[in-house]
Amino acid sequence: MIEKKLTVKNPLGLHLRPAGELCKLATEYQSDIKICFRNKEFSAKSILGILSACVQQQDEITLVCRGADEEEASEALAAFIESQT
Repeated sequence: MIEKKLTVKNPLGLHLRPAGELCKLATEYQSDIKICFRNKEFSAKSILGILSACVQQQDEITLVCRGADEEEASEALAAFIESQT
């Protein structure tokens, strides 16, 4: 299991467009991928899950990846989240 703490930089947070792109990227991996925010877990493979988290700019989230390709998944998803400005 790999956990990474990330700060969302996008001025609009994880709104529809980046949530959709994040979900699409997450589905490319076999690992179970979650976003932990405010003591709740949301599936990164579910656009509704990501949107229901209501993550805003400057919020800190924890990306949790478990599975065969967890290392690659965590690196790719962390890079995507950090690149959204």
